[in-house]
Amino acid sequence: MNFEALVRLTRTMPSFDLPLLVQMFNDRRELVRVQLSRWKRQGKVIGLRRGLYTLNQTYRHAPLIPAALANQLYRPSYLSGLWALGYHDMIPERVVWLTSVTPRVPRHFENPVGVFDYRNIKQDYFFGYQTVAQGGADVLVAEPEKALLDHWHLTPGEWTTERLAEMRYQHVDLVAPDRLRHYAERFRSPRLDRAVERWLATAVGMENGTVTL
Repeated sequence: MNFEALVRLTRTMPSFDLPLLVQMFNDRRELVRVQLSRWKRQGKVIGLRRGLYTLNQTYRHAPLIPAALANQLYRPSYLSGLWALGYHDMIPERVVWLTSVTPRVPRHFENPVGVFDYRNIKQDYFFGYQTVAQGGADVLVAEPEKALLDHWHLTPGEWTTERLAEMRYQHVDLVAPDRLRHYAERFRSPRLDRAVERWLATAVGMENGTVTL
């Protein structure tokens, strides 16, 4: 395997993994790994996590979309929590840290593309996400109702009215009350049920078509 051949075969891919290269070049796994390590040191190849790589943008023709990479780094998963709330424009802050949920063990990855955090939820709670277009890629993102519930569920403590107000939620008209209650019932959590009712009770004020807390 030489670098020119690697570029020719992978330049249209946002990323590639070690098993794919072993198959494509019919080389021994350890030999491919050594070559990749050498090219990483030279800055030609970027490691995204163990066994997953991308070409330096000088050689890569495909865009590397952080949100799409979040789905790919650790499967199954979907983006949720604060990142998803920011995506739906339900909080005023721009969220850079990509938070996902997964029924697998929690993981955390940092690479040149971004910071990727994976929080564990039960398999029964792995629902309420949708496919959205992000930079030309299909990305799994929590629906507004599920992004709220995942964030409340994974953040310890009681979600009081005051604490909810501190979040400065906006565009809360994106949330369907019946769906929010229905999703909350599937968690079977009195703490979440209380958070839902407090959140709905305090969603007041309408200005320019946007409800705020």
